Amino acid sequence: MAVMQQVVLSSGRRMPVLGMGTATYPVPPDEIMTSAVIDAIELGYRHFDTASIYGSERAVGQAIATALERGLIRSRDELFVTTKLWCTDMHADRVVPALQESLRTLGLEYIDLYLIHFPVRLKGDKQIIFTSEDMIPLDMPTVWEAMEKCQSLGLAKSIGVSNFTCRKLADLLSHAKIPPAVNQVEINPIWQQRKLRDFCSEKGIHVTAYSLLGAIGVFWGSNDVLECEEVKRIAQSTGKSRAQVCLRWGVEQGGSIVVKSFNKERLKENMEIFDWHLKEEDKERLSLVPQKRLILVHPFISPNGLYKSHAEFWDGDV
Repeated sequence: MAVMQQVVLSSGRRMPVLGMGTATYPVPPDEIMTSAVIDAIELGYRHFDTASIYGSERAVGQAIATALERGLIRSRDELFVTTKLWCTDMHADRVVPALQESLRTLGLEYIDLYLIHFPVRLKGDKQIIFTSEDMIPLDMPTVWEAMEKCQSLGLAKSIGVSNFTCRKLADLLSHAKIPPAVNQVEINPIWQQRKLRDFCSEKGIHVTAYSLLGAIGVFWGSNDVLECEEVKRIAQSTGKSRAQVCLRWGVEQGGSIVVKSFNKERLKENMEIFDWHLKEEDKERLSLVPQKRLILVHPFISPNGLYKSHAEFWDGDV
């Protein structure tokens, strides 16, 4: 079993550097995802990333229960579980109940990390298909106060955000009593987010990268990352896979990474990134790769909506 590196969050909690993601569409049957999570635990994964909107919380919880029954882990405390607050629950009075519902679905007493999924509030019932007309103004101070309550109640050991820009983080920090421990965002060789990473480092916010391989199999999936010529060149010269090159690059940026696979061989391959390093010249060449954001959140954008352009939503970082 590989030795998993960890980072210490501002909350004082330790988080494994590599996490298994569970976002995919369409959502597979619970037994497929449960089996994959059990495989991952057997391989040495200790960080599992889910969200209420993914439809994967139940399967992750079933896998954890099975792993305990089989003795694959001695206690739930050996695992780090992340889940997220969806946009329809971005109301002060819904935050704690939403986490309690996630805990019931997972069969857990606490979450290691609870993240705001997007800085967006949607009206109506929980759904993954929506339009900009479903968006309503967000009162971030009251929502974050409710997130802080999740931590003070012990329901979440750490709290954080996802898909927040420098500007949105600065606004949040201006009123937060507990600063976000993590900002989980799209990062890969073709969207490196150096400005955001520098800002988070300055503020003591840990950055977790998702879509390191281009998020194939999700709404915004793209082959552009794995087809990047520099990634292919480095893979060929090192004898590693293109996925391993991207994941190793992500780790060497100083953050943590979340990557989705339900294939046991690929899960094993993704673990095999901790006993080698990229050459300085390869990192330098990757730093020069032309940049473009893959996640453009089209449903949030409308000429008549709260956000009239992608640049407005991402505060100019596109």
